[in-house]
Amino acid sequence: MRSIGKKIELLRSIAHPARIKILDELAKGVKCVSDFEEFLEISQPNVSQHLSLLRRHGVIDFYVDGRLKCYFLVDPMIPELLSVLNTDHASELPAPACCPVTRKGKYPGERKRKQKTSVE
Repeated sequence: MRSIGKKIELLRSIAHPARIKILDELAKGVKCVSDFEEFLEISQPNVSQHLSLLRRHGVIDFYVDGRLKCYFLVDPMIPELLSVLNTDHASELPAPACCPVTRKGKYPGERKRKQKTSVE
């Protein structure tokens, strides 16, 4: 079982749009750097930095085939995490009927949400 610190480090290591896309592709099978360049539309050095970080954290590894580095998933938790992240949920969880401790109070209905403001 992973410690809470290891879980946090795993989540930090994958928490980037490019790395999530890389992991989605690796869940389908082995890929080389040039495969990632094509669909990520970022430079080879940038792809290599993301792959290096994932490798340092034990999420992926590679083998050499001629001049190519072929990457693959190592961490067994990654396919499960990707499945959760890629799940579409139709709605939010229901609001509580009352406080579970005091059994008093009623949830008023509408949740107050902060308005997203655009930076101009």
